[in-house]
Amino acid sequence: MSDISVAECWQLEGLYAAVDDPALAADLQTAVAIAGRFRDNWRQKIADPALTPERLAAVLADYEAVQRQILKPYHYASLLFAADSNNSAHQGLLAKVRETMATVTEATLFLELEIVRLSEKQTAQLLTDPRIVPYRHWLENVRLQAPYTLDEEVEQVIRRKDLSGKEAFVQLFDELCSGLTYRFTLPDEEQERDVTGEELLALLYHPDRELRRAAFATFLQRHADQQLVLTTCFNNLLLDHGREADLRRYPDLMTPTCMTSETSPEMVEQMLAVSEANYPLAQRYFALKRRLLGLDTLRNTDLYAPVSSSQRSFTFDEARQLVLESFNGFSPELAQRAQRVLDGGRVDIAPRPGKSGGAFCMGMTPEEEPFVLLNFTGTLRDVSTLAHELGHAVHYSCSGRQNLYHYHAPLPLAETASVFGEMLLTRHLLQQRPDRELQIALLCGKLEDMIATTFRQTVLTRFEQKAHRLRGERLLSADDYCRLWWEENARLFGPEVEMIDEYRWGWSYISHFIHARFYCFSYVFGELLVLSLYRQYQAQGAAFVPGFLELLAAGGSDTPADLVHKLGLDLNDAAFWQNGYDVMAGLLDELEGLVAAAG
Repeated sequence: MSDISVAECWQLEGLYAAVDDPALAADLQTAVAIAGRFRDNWRQKIADPALTPERLAAVLADYEAVQRQILKPYHYASLLFAADSNNSAHQGLLAKVRETMATVTEATLFLELEIVRLSEKQTAQLLTDPRIVPYRHWLENVRLQAPYTLDEEVEQVIRRKDLSGKEAFVQLFDELCSGLTYRFTLPDEEQERDVTGEELLALLYHPDRELRRAAFATFLQRHADQQLVLTTCFNNLLLDHGREADLRRYPDLMTPTCMTSETSPEMVEQMLAVSEANYPLAQRYFALKRRLLGLDTLRNTDLYAPVSSSQRSFTFDEARQLVLESFNGFSPELAQRAQRVLDGGRVDIAPRPGKSGGAFCMGMTPEEEPFVLLNFTGTLRDVSTLAHELGHAVHYSCSGRQNLYHYHAPLPLAETASVFGEMLLTRHLLQQRPDRELQIALLCGKLEDMIATTFRQTVLTRFEQKAHRLRGERLLSADDYCRLWWEENARLFGPEVEMIDEYRWGWSYISHFIHARFYCFSYVFGELLVLSLYRQYQAQGAAFVPGFLELLAAGGSDTPADLVHKLGLDLNDAAFWQNGYDVMAGLLDELEGLVAAAG
């Protein structure tokens, strides 16, 4: 975008001056040293019947200091790599920091292993002490691991091998995918040139149907060309997860994710089943989209095609203003927190070769404002993405009152503020009373986002479940992954959507499969939760705001079920999940009414 200057990139000097900053090397050395002292001071002194609250509080304070020491270099290296993974210095630093973090983790591994060996009676007594209460929820979560925790020597071996095992495959995937370029002729250009994946994916929103198809096919085919490496990454990471699940005797492959996200397998399965039962709702929208576009057949490359003849392009300044206005209409505090991130040199905006695709928000520590990565190209969707990531940023900002143990929200609540931010933006734009054509476009965009965040993420989760189970039986070929992907997507699309042949490779570029097992169900959770919360906001108005801000400020200090129960929601009720889809159906009713009125 022409309005994006070099200055509108991350300003990381507040962390370190450069890759070769002596302070960075010193911090890495210090992290190893204090981790070693922590081990010398406390190992074999925690799983002790005579452990006092005073001593445990001292242990936990020391452990937090160790984590803080390594997190600053880790975040710096990760941000540099995300901004430019082609830079060999960035690659080298990230590798060095990961190795140092592995050393620190190994040295401090004993802490959680000894905590799980405390008796139930002793733990219950400790958790009532005022000095331990600030760490209560973290300690309870650690103790949930007791049935699956191995001896310290075995845990150390696993951590050591992870560095050259699964983490190496993660880094290989990241370096390969972020370094890919694509030969393509962009609109309004005469010659083919190297473009980024983000530039190609942005063309899925272009009005030219054949351009959309060609762009996505080029993107997918480039990944198909890398099938040997990509399939190897998937096979090894899935095998690693399955072997570790066997070693720890998890009852299910999703058990560790459910424990981390503080949900039950039954709750997740109920949510996914309700989502699948509502696939006809998505197909109803697909049929309407086909009619809006005047097509006989809707391809999956047409799903995000503009329905308005006049495409609105936004500068980043315009997008920024719209998002801040929408946040301010809900809560001035929300807008002020977002403003601090925008004004603090913590947003990297423009797409470029070597930069990570998509968008993310990285929380640092409770005292530090987060960083946001975008690939802003000026579309309405990019404005929504800005609202999404600034929602994450506001969530981190609000939870800054927690200690480091409870700073991060549990996985199912991690998308709460981000998706709510998107809803605020959509309603803000609709309240500006645009013409009917733009209203239709806005509702289409919102419904498409909802479908992508609920139904598509359900497809991704089901694909991942089936791929993991099949990998437990045998080595999978690229064709196996392609078949599983095709079958799961066909269940969602039904007879309404025709998939292009290259879409068989749609699984190969999704980094969530690589970075975190079964992460995708959290998006479904977050979207459906937000729809219920937004319905409450519409009913209660300003009275709803304090409770919502308290939910954000709670971070990870309690279970998702207990945190949202304070707002009157029951996650164990199937009607809760259906309520979200009912809200979606209401928006679809609204859209169909606008389309009918427009003739």
